[in-house]
Amino acid sequence: MGNQQVWHRGGAVQLADRHADCAPTSLYVHIPFCKSRCFYCDFNTYVAPEETMERYAEALAAEFKLVSAEERGLLQTVFFGGGTPTLPPARLLSRMLQSLHAHFSLADDAEFTFESNPDSIDREKLQVLRDHGVNRISFGAQTFRDHLLMAIGRAHDVQAIGEAVRLAADVGFQHINIDLMFGLPDQTLEDVEHALAEVALLPVDHVSAYWLKVEEGTPFGRWRDMGQLSLPGEDAEADMYDLVRRTLLDQGFRHYEISNFAKDGGEARHNLVYWRNRPYLAAGAGAHGYVHGVRYENVRRIPDYLRHLEAGQRPVAESTLLDVGERAEDQMMLGLRLAEGVAEDAFEQRFGVPVEAVFGDVIRSLMANGLLERSGGAYRIPAPYWPVANAIFEKFVSVVQVN
Repeated sequence: MGNQQVWHRGGAVQLADRHADCAPTSLYVHIPFCKSRCFYCDFNTYVAPEETMERYAEALAAEFKLVSAEERGLLQTVFFGGGTPTLPPARLLSRMLQSLHAHFSLADDAEFTFESNPDSIDREKLQVLRDHGVNRISFGAQTFRDHLLMAIGRAHDVQAIGEAVRLAADVGFQHINIDLMFGLPDQTLEDVEHALAEVALLPVDHVSAYWLKVEEGTPFGRWRDMGQLSLPGEDAEADMYDLVRRTLLDQGFRHYEISNFAKDGGEARHNLVYWRNRPYLAAGAGAHGYVHGVRYENVRRIPDYLRHLEAGQRPVAESTLLDVGERAEDQMMLGLRLAEGVAEDAFEQRFGVPVEAVFGDVIRSLMANGLLERSGGAYRIPAPYWPVANAIFEKFVSVVQVN
């Protein structure tokens, strides 16, 4: 997309997205199968028989062929998410990975991640992943109390978490992530402290720690509306977040994104693509991609997904071309999730104007209130305000309008 005149609160300015034609070097693959649905989950997931998984693997191979025919760049990151990507049997995992390599080329140092639940993995599956170049695995632990795991509908127990992580390390995974959640029903600060102590005993170099978000249409959403969900409350959640941050920093992790912590070299390179507002391909039912300024989403229902691929069609349900103003806003909102913030020179290199020329009023207002800081040529949210980051992001929405 060429230059566009953009109006903002300070007047008009010419923006141009100089990255619009950059070839995507990342791929997200959605595997929508789960043993059961957790009570908080609103992701695109299904409990399905193995026969459906077989047909899905065939359709995924067909989509890989169609996507790779349009975008032939060398992949630097690949991420299999879900759902539970390690739920299918080892032979199906092998088939999907063979299909991927048949249609895409990966860089020698590519980051290749698989999400997994502790109860869905074994040595055979881990070896299949390693044999096909997967070098990072992310386990959805969530908590280290059995009664809390039951309360949120998880299928594994605490013992399975440690066994899965140690087995992955034994098979050769050097990059292992643990997902934690806080703000769970009846969860206490001591429960979070216990989980962090357990993490310290495991060979992991990355931790993702998320607030529970109660979504409409989930069991938790219904129970909340009925007054039957006992949540800790905002003050307790803030204390939990502060405990997570302080403890993981003491354990040698760096807090590099609002919900993510990594030891040296353990940062999630694929997720950094999202936060730095760079393009990425997508495959699988309900998967989202962002290529050449277009955000797109695949059809969500598995029968629809299979039908499209059996007809030789890309299964895209909808796509939206973002104007250059929306891309600039995304650059701010996504980049401010990171400790590194939004670099002034990177913004100007991409959009052709200084960031202050577009968002000066918003930036000055936030800085006056201490909600934003400028350091080392970048704008950042001070760490104490990360828990309220969403309120800061909102200030960058609909600031600019394309003329």
